[in-house]
Amino acid sequence: MALARARRSESGLNYWPGFVDALSTLVLSIVFLLTVFLVVQFFLSQEVTGKDKALEQLSAKIAQLNDLLSLEKLAKLNLDDQLTQLRAGLASAEGERDRIKGLYDGLAGAGGDAQGRANELNKALDSEKQVTARALAQIEVLNQQISALRRQLAALEEALEASEKRDKESQGRIADLGQRLNVALAQRVQELSRYRSEFFGRLRAILGNRPDIRIVGDRFVFQSEVFFDTGQAALLPEGRAELDKLAAALVELDKQIPSEIAWVLRVDGHTDVRPINSPLFKSNWELSAARAISVVQYLVSLGVPAQRLVAAGFAEFQPLDTAATEDAYRRNRRIELKLTER
Repeated sequence: MALARARRSESGLNYWPGFVDALSTLVLSIVFLLTVFLVVQFFLSQEVTGKDKALEQLSAKIAQLNDLLSLEKLAKLNLDDQLTQLRAGLASAEGERDRIKGLYDGLAGAGGDAQGRANELNKALDSEKQVTARALAQIEVLNQQISALRRQLAALEEALEASEKRDKESQGRIADLGQRLNVALAQRVQELSRYRSEFFGRLRAILGNRPDIRIVGDRFVFQSEVFFDTGQAALLPEGRAELDKLAAALVELDKQIPSEIAWVLRVDGHTDVRPINSPLFKSNWELSAARAISVVQYLVSLGVPAQRLVAAGFAEFQPLDTAATEDAYRRNRRIELKLTER
């Protein structure tokens, strides 16, 4: 009997340290793998987070996938904990089984009780193995889901890069169209300037060198006395004669300028700074506008296309001379003609 106890004691001292070392190695391996997984996942999340935030829908989708991945990781950690516990239970059961087997060998003739106990432990061990197999299957499913999430993240990154490439191509096309448009506009302006120069040259030849008609910049300036009496907006006969010459030049000009150039002749009415005392007009605004409209209506009656004419009244607020003299007042009372774009 003492010899049997010694054998049992010696058997326990030989098996248990090896079992503990194997279990510790297994736990450390699992912890190391989890640490590597978490570090890799951390850098993956950092790289995904650094992508362009301009595409909000893709970013939102990535955030949702990251949340789902975090939940799956948490579930995997829980399953790993359960697996560790199950493996610990399995190791404990195996140790118990080995201990029972040792007792069984030492007490082979002790009876059926020991055999029944061994059978129960074997059943418990089989049950633990089944639970462990189910846990491993769940871990495999989680690994497959994580792989699928990684593939989705890769697809999203490819879509993001393709979108950025299309955006750069669009910006290049827009820049090219802008340059072409600027060139076209410059050509139109240059062409209109040429027609304006020809028109002004023709008007200068038609109207002659009259002191009450002069050129200021890109405008023909007529003194109001050429067309109207003081405080009136009805055209005088001599004013109509001058407009007859102007209308003929405009009709000829309309035939020469291409239809795609949106040119207009702007007729501007101006008055001096003194308030008007007339029952017909309440202010210089009305007088200046009425005079410009009278000129436009007469030109239309002579065949000038109405869409090529614009009437504007400036009252006394655009003076040529700010002095308070009769000569300055006379210079500020004027009708200006300007060929421009609509």
